[in-house]
Amino acid sequence: MEQSHRKTFLGLDIGTTKICAVVGSFASGNSSGISSGSAGAEQELEILGMGICPSIGLKKGQVVNIEQTVKSIAKTLQEAKLAAGSLGNSAWIGIAGSHIYSFNSSGVVAVKSDEIGQEDIERVLESAQAVVLPSDRKILHAIPREYKIDSVEGIKDPIGMSGRRLEGHVHIVTGSFPQISNMYRCVEKAGINVAGITLQPIASSKAVLSEEEKEMGVVLIDIGGGTTDLIVWKEGSIVHSEVFPIGGNHFTSDLAYALKTSFSEAEKIKIEHGSVIHKNFNQGQIITLEKVKTEKSRPREVTLGFLHKVLYSRAEELFGLIEQTLQSKDLKNLLTAGVVITGGGALMKDMSTFVEYSLMLPTRLATPLYCKGMTENLLEGPQYSTVIGLLLEAYEKEKQLAQEESFLLQKTTHEIDKIVEPVVSKDFFSRVASSVKNMLKEVFS
Repeated sequence: MEQSHRKTFLGLDIGTTKICAVVGSFASGNSSGISSGSAGAEQELEILGMGICPSIGLKKGQVVNIEQTVKSIAKTLQEAKLAAGSLGNSAWIGIAGSHIYSFNSSGVVAVKSDEIGQEDIERVLESAQAVVLPSDRKILHAIPREYKIDSVEGIKDPIGMSGRRLEGHVHIVTGSFPQISNMYRCVEKAGINVAGITLQPIASSKAVLSEEEKEMGVVLIDIGGGTTDLIVWKEGSIVHSEVFPIGGNHFTSDLAYALKTSFSEAEKIKIEHGSVIHKNFNQGQIITLEKVKTEKSRPREVTLGFLHKVLYSRAEELFGLIEQTLQSKDLKNLLTAGVVITGGGALMKDMSTFVEYSLMLPTRLATPLYCKGMTENLLEGPQYSTVIGLLLEAYEKEKQLAQEESFLLQKTTHEIDKIVEPVVSKDFFSRVASSVKNMLKEVFS
């Protein structure tokens, strides 16, 4: 397909540590481009350009300084535009943060006609969303989990079925209305419109999970800079999602405090020498710390074992909270496919090994599914799972909107035909009768 005939999409991941913008397009191609169940197994994502800058102005996924956040977003968009040539007018953005709260809800309606239609689906989803929320909260997603018709459970698509009572089970994601508004405002001030907003672990799921894993039962743990996002899938639906206010930056902060050094030096040490598990070798190895600029004393030294102990303690706290959640929600027995970890924090050495022993479940480190293009090698890391998922989300929504418009057009055309056809038919027979009458007058006059 020619480039000029392909629509481009922009994904914008606004995180605590980094802001990443990726421009991509989809073309019919090899099904290996995107795994089954993603944005269409017949589509292949091509990356046209990307931009990435440090995130300034956010804390734990929340905007704390609008001016600095706008500057960071604008700089990222400029880099992406230089690489891709153009950005388009709008972006699909991800959202997370400690203000996110999710829960499951149900709604029930009576079926009006002989079979269940789209109108019934919309009514039952509205019923499930009729919950009392604080005035400062907004529903971000109302995602159908399953439907129940009369006494039959586990129905994924009830349209066309018969029944008298339709029940819908929905996963609802809410966020702080002021924080959502601040995010919109920052993006728009940076010169781009917001096409849509998606919870970050939902986006990451699109990029790294297979349909088989979602069906079997899997928990995705996305370790970001300021928060860790968790989402549980079973039978192809979201069962639970939660945001924990601990991320990769907390590991770094712990090191900086313990070593009495700068955050940047602690980050460097974490990347080069850090591990979240205690090993039986090299624990006495000496690591030399660089001087802080104000120091006049000689460089200090610490053992590798001390570094590992600090990082292990924070990992133990984080995954202790996750274990507690899985146990209290009775979710652990659902996870046949185990655990998938992603996000920049998942790059810490031995993290997948630690998670496997901590949660006692098979664990794998996931990176975004293969996508071709000029920057494909740069996007292979788990820290890009969310932004690739946002591109897939943008494409799916665009395709869904096109299908809905086509359906409405066909429906409207059908309704017009039902009105026009009798009129045309009546007029036709009237003209025929008039012609016959005139002919008979001429013959017998």
